[in-house]
Order: sequence, then C-alpha cells, then structure tokens
Amino acid sequence: MAHRVTLIPGDGTGPELVDATRRVLEATGVAFDWDIRQTGIEAQGGELDPLPAATLEAVRSTGVALKGPLTSPIGSSFHSPSGALRTELGLYAQVRPCKSFPGARSRFENVDLVVIRECTEDLYVGVEFEQGTANARALREWVAAHGQPLPHLDSGIAIKPISATATRRVFEFAFAYARKHGRRKITAVHKANVQKYTDGLWLYTARTVASEHPDIEFEDRIVDNLCMQLVQRPEEYDVLVLPNLYGDIVSDIAAGLVGGLGLAPGANYGDNVAVFEPTHGAAPRYAGANRANPLAQILSGCLMLHHLGEHAAAERVEGAVADLIRDGKTVTFDMKDDRDDPTAASTSDVADALIATLNR
Repeated sequence: MAHRVTLIPGDGTGPELVDATRRVLEATGVAFDWDIRQTGIEAQGGELDPLPAATLEAVRSTGVALKGPLTSPIGSSFHSPSGALRTELGLYAQVRPCKSFPGARSRFENVDLVVIRECTEDLYVGVEFEQGTANARALREWVAAHGQPLPHLDSGIAIKPISATATRRVFEFAFAYARKHGRRKITAVHKANVQKYTDGLWLYTARTVASEHPDIEFEDRIVDNLCMQLVQRPEEYDVLVLPNLYGDIVSDIAAGLVGGLGLAPGANYGDNVAVFEPTHGAAPRYAGANRANPLAQILSGCLMLHHLGEHAAAERVEGAVADLIRDGKTVTFDMKDDRDDPTAASTSDVADALIATLNR
C-alpha cells in the first residue's frame, strides 16, 4: 500500500531539491501517493497568504509531509511561513541530527549530535511592535509604569514567551527520543543567568523533567558557553535541547561541524503530525540553476522513511549518501575544496548517482 504524503516543493531551490529527493525515495521501491501542495511567497505569486489553509488541512489529513525550504524575505512584513506552519500544526519539537560523513569538508571527525528545538514559543512567535507606533508607545509606557523603563524611545519591541507547559512537553519528547535512539545524555541550553523569568523557567522545568528520568544523564549549559565548547569539544555533547531562537542558531553551528547546511536534515514533530525538511533556507539566488546540494533534503527524506516504518529503505539511502560523499566525485560545489571546481555535480547529477547505487 502506498504511503499518502503531502509534498510541499517550497520556494527558491526548493522545487529542484524536492524533485531530486522524490526520485531517490521512489528508487527504493517504497510506494508513495504524493499530495502536492504549492506553498510559499513565490509559489503563491506574492499573495498575502503564503501558507494556504488548504495546505495545513492536507498535512493534517495525511499526518506526514516532505517539505522544501520556504522563503522568509529579510525586512518584509511577511512572517516566516515555515514558522507559521509549525505553529499552526502544533509541531513543537524540531529534531536536527548532525552526523559526520567521512569525506565531507570539516575540521572535525566522528561528530554525532542531535539538536532538539522547541518550536512554538520564544521570540519566533512574532509578537512584535514597530518603533514609533501607538502600540509600541503604549507598551513602552506600560512597561515603564511597572518599573522597567526602556532606554530608547525609538525601540522596536518583541515579546519572548516561555511557558512551563511547552517546556515540559519538549523535554518529555527529548527524553523519550534519547531512550528510543540509544542516546546517552541530554543538555538543556539556556541564558538563565540573564533571562531570569523566561530562560529561568525553561531551566527549572528541564531539571524537574530530568529528575523524573534518572536513566538518562542530564546537564545544562549557558548558550554562549555551549557555542564555544561545541567548536572545541563537540564529542562531549549528545542531545541538545534549546528554546526556539537558540535552537535555530546552534543547529547551524552544529551543521558547520559536519560539513555545512547541505548535510543537515530536519524533522518537526507534533502529537499527530510530522513534517520533514532540511535545516537550510531556500537560497533564491541559486533557484533554477540545478546547483544546490540536495543531500540535506534527501536525508530529511530518510528521516521520513524511518517515521513511516520503512527502516530498511532509509538505511539503503543513508548508505548510498555515505558512499557518494566518501567517493567525492559526484558532489555539488559547496562540498568541493574549490567552490569553482568545474567537476562539481549538479543537483540532478547527485540524485542520478544515488539512484544508480540504489538500483545496483
């Protein structure tokens, strides 16, 4: 029986990455019934709703989606459609594995980290007040009246909510994930030394949950200190659990340890829905050029195969990816020592090489 999966090609390089991934996944022999949904600012032709309600309903119906990157223009009034999708679907736990592949360009070996990011709270909820507006002025006056005056009258203001409910939920997920996947340690990442009532609540709740799961080692780290230690001693860490903003930043650092965003897959989990997507963005300047690295998208497809119970197929694709990287001949420009190397493979070349391996 075919797996019914919502397919969201996305913006920028998304459509070509998703097409490459679809072809590789189908080459495993696993049957799919793709429900294709055009979503995003570009795909919607600049319409005011880059995340159509029909897409959300489609994902709720299938329960699983493979998604390409969506554009979030810097300085635009648009909020991130990817973030909105996670919020609307209740995708509270984002999992971003970062694992070394022999042959990848990296200063490190044998890195094996998992970043788990809480995705429904923190500054990413988009509760902001533009500087100079009546709402910003009213909020500033209210804050000042309650003993916390802002130093500048022309401030833009953002609200950072962290709740005990959402924090407990993501740490319960993290401990269950660690137990299921044989991970040894969870590190709660925070800035509780400064953010007393938000990150402080995050840390207090994390410690409370950890006390209920004594079979898994637990520790905490201040986020800036963690970033330094990751680039010195990444082998000391296993599963990192972070609030939304820190998780986004630290997952990019972790990707850099293993060769870059082109090798960084991701998965988003809610209670009844899972969406699989790469860590990287849409890279619109490379759109249509057939140059972008599809491996993060393909590895996200592997995470989806595992989720669907197709473990053997996932392992075959993972093995083919590892062989391709180790060989080093059919890789895209970002994985070459010289990014202008004329022997760099195209997006479709990488997919073709993986399919040939799977067919042997």
